[in-house]
Amino acid sequence: MAGTAVRGRLSWQTATVSSVRDETPRARTLVLDVPGWPRPSSGKQRAGQHLDVRLTAEDGYQAERSYSIASAPGEPLAITVERLDDGEVSPYLTQELRPGDAFEVRGPIGGYFVWEPESGGPLMLLAGGSGIAPLRAILRSGSVPVRLLYSARSWEDVIYRAELGALSGGALRVTYTLTRSQPPGWTGYARRVDEQMLAEVAWPVAQEPLAYVCGPTSFVEAASAGLVRLGYPPLRVKTERFGATG
Repeated sequence: MAGTAVRGRLSWQTATVSSVRDETPRARTLVLDVPGWPRPSSGKQRAGQHLDVRLTAEDGYQAERSYSIASAPGEPLAITVERLDDGEVSPYLTQELRPGDAFEVRGPIGGYFVWEPESGGPLMLLAGGSGIAPLRAILRSGSVPVRLLYSARSWEDVIYRAELGALSGGALRVTYTLTRSQPPGWTGYARRVDEQMLAEVAWPVAQEPLAYVCGPTSFVEAASAGLVRLGYPPLRVKTERFGATG
């Protein structure tokens, strides 16, 4: 109900694609030009929020989907879309869309799964697949100590791989687990996230970390429950789930 009320106050805006970047064979980042984004009536953008996308066909048929904002506040607006072959929206956004094309967006939306520098840290971020998108916005929004556990099907499916590699070290420590296939010589984790893995990579509870978990429902439920069993207070574990619509 709250999400519906927020959307009712927001108006659609035209977004023009300024650039596209293929992140993996199935995922693409779209950088968007939206004049005046965000409008004052929408409130300021915060890391962890999302927006609605609306496509309109020549016959007037409209399809809407929600995507996490992958850019930090103040940066050019960006979303990262993973293609679902039977989807209505994602195949077009990841395969056909070109710079100069336009569609409608509405946002920013969301007030729960957000982080701002004054929220503090350290941060424990857990991403499943394209659930890395809002966590990227968080990573680009501050400089607190961060540990990121990223679960992907294979090394080729790791979104923002070069960027995460460049950011690793110092305040950021990245751990990967590849659940379906691993490259030759892989020495990292090769299974789904479980409590033992979390115990090995997560911040100790005594450091009072904030946790953000984003990905498919099964991943989020397992990862967040594992953190709570380790002693993380439930109110300090924020979750964002996405389904299989696209």
